[in-house]
Amino acid sequence: MLVMVLRLLLCCLLSQGLHAQEANITHAQRTADAYTHPVPSLEASALNTFQAGRTLFSQVWTTPGSEDSQFSGLGPLYNRFSCVACHPGNGRGFAPDGPHQSMKTMLVRLSVTDAQNNHVPHPIYGDQLNEFGVPGVAGEGIADIDYIPVLVTFADGETVTLRRPNIRFSALAYGPLAPVQTSARIAPAVFGLGLLDSISDEEILQQAQRSKPAGISGRPNRVWDIAQQKTVLGKFGWKANVPNLRQQIASAFHGDLGITSSLFPQENCSAQQAACLAQTNATPELTMQQLDQIQFYLSALDVPPPLPHSAETQRGASLFKQAQCIECHTDQLKAHQQPSLALRKQRQLSPYTDLLLHDMGEGLADHRPDFAANGSEWRTPPLWGIGLAKTVHANAGFLHDGRARNLTEAILWHGGEANTARERFRHLSKEERALLLKFLESL
Repeated sequence: MLVMVLRLLLCCLLSQGLHAQEANITHAQRTADAYTHPVPSLEASALNTFQAGRTLFSQVWTTPGSEDSQFSGLGPLYNRFSCVACHPGNGRGFAPDGPHQSMKTMLVRLSVTDAQNNHVPHPIYGDQLNEFGVPGVAGEGIADIDYIPVLVTFADGETVTLRRPNIRFSALAYGPLAPVQTSARIAPAVFGLGLLDSISDEEILQQAQRSKPAGISGRPNRVWDIAQQKTVLGKFGWKANVPNLRQQIASAFHGDLGITSSLFPQENCSAQQAACLAQTNATPELTMQQLDQIQFYLSALDVPPPLPHSAETQRGASLFKQAQCIECHTDQLKAHQQPSLALRKQRQLSPYTDLLLHDMGEGLADHRPDFAANGSEWRTPPLWGIGLAKTVHANAGFLHDGRARNLTEAILWHGGEANTARERFRHLSKEERALLLKFLESL
């Protein structure tokens, strides 16, 4: 039933003219709620499912045994009480400004290298650090970030101070972490995910095979699909380390809230965390119906329309292409060619991503592999709607760890395959840089 509903939803999405410039969308206001609207013309039953999913996304979950049993199951270990706590306004998270601020909308991934040179979760702390625990279970510890300033000079002499993050751990409740590989990750925006989920493997492989300028390649990640029990192409996550939207949702509930589901039925405790293991619940805490509802909600969140083109944004778009940014942040992808969509299968999407991994250089490397992705590779993040990030939340950060406070800083951190793009941006005049940024802010 869910598959049929999602196909109808996708059909609705495409019929609305999903090439952003074509869309006739009624909620064109670029306001703080821009990421929260459903696609237009949802039928009443679908809208009810959307609202139920929205409730789940905003719901404050409680510990097992609480009076509100419908929304209980938090922990035993967790980072936040709700999904929206990490995705304010359905938008981006942000990094703390200093070591004494809480990681409100971000987490730290963990892994180690075993004797066979495989990269596996930490034997005690698992694959991410959980700051909090339910009563009787100690939270795992605290991650703090401080910054090292990095000065960058444009060709015209203007300077920008970037910030390089450094992670420190304290109050570790289950022994030392070292040796460990770490990666700080802010929460991404969650609109348009149904559209990304609809992009076929064939389209992603074609993006990988597409002819590109020297120095730019791009490849898909290959990850484990829990439902199918096989290796498939990755689409979601900062390293394209998750195969589809449903698994992404279940993974976030499990890792961030400690809520089990049919895909992740075991509590997020390691064998050494006895008090955590004593709190286990044999029944999945997120029901199939709830997982269906929140999947539908996130699938149906619309992409905010860009601003109409002006002479300035057209010039900025031209500079975006000249700088080679468009080679990875491509504006042309096709939706999945399903039989029910035969008449619309050529419809183009404009997410400004190729969904591929690219080597971004040492400056952004976390040195933590994730499936086929190495420590310096990252999935190209979508740019659609990025111009509203600060409108939705003033502290919204950019790049995987939120180190960039604005788009200029984000571009200047690009290296590796994006080194030419960064250098072309750095050599633009101040007026040209402003035009390129104005184009991005129009998306």
